[in-house]
Amino acid sequence: MDRGRLKRAAALLAALFLGGAIGAWLGPAPRPAEPDPLSLAYSTLLSARDQGRIVIFQARYAAVVSASETHLGLRARKTLIMPATVRYGVDLTRLKRADLAWDPPTRTLSVTLPALEISVPSVDFGAVQEFSDGGLAMAISDAGRSLDEANSRSAQAELMRQARAAAPMRLARDAAMRTVARSFAMPLRAAGVDASVSVRFLDPAGREEAWYLDRPRGLEERLRDRQANH
Repeated sequence: MDRGRLKRAAALLAALFLGGAIGAWLGPAPRPAEPDPLSLAYSTLLSARDQGRIVIFQARYAAVVSASETHLGLRARKTLIMPATVRYGVDLTRLKRADLAWDPPTRTLSVTLPALEISVPSVDFGAVQEFSDGGLAMAISDAGRSLDEANSRSAQAELMRQARAAAPMRLARDAAMRTVARSFAMPLRAAGVDASVSVRFLDPAGREEAWYLDRPRGLEERLRDRQANH
């Protein structure tokens, strides 16, 4: 090998060595740090509290009640059909930082909601029906008024009994948990935090009475949805 070739080979080896040394010194570009999930959750909490009391579910009920009285051997009876709408909501102003928790191993944000609130029944007076029997007894006494009062109290109690039944309470809690989970999950995932959001209600004794998990959709799920839309 002549001198020219030796010089070119030496120059090539030197360039390779220098390039490798520079690459090792510089290293790969560092990945940007992931935003702090709890800080993002606290920011979302402030926005949620600004919403105040939110109505997340409503249902219509109808109470059918009867009352009767006897005066001087005469019987008076009234039946009342009272339809009403009841609204279920959550007061987000009661949500505090202590109600949020981040679990790094499972990458899950936990949110504990304040108790579900139920409104006073909003009576649809245009649809109220009343049937009576025993007009003579009501004519000689104040039975008509007392029967109306008794039926009104009974109807309100019956409406609240229906509103607090297991099925509508479950539907209302599910709606509330889904709404709140989505409001916390969207900012986290928009910031690049691949996190699940767990939302729950506790009973007055501190026991868990309802639970919902919003988990991030995997790549396979997203691909299936994309294929289904084509």
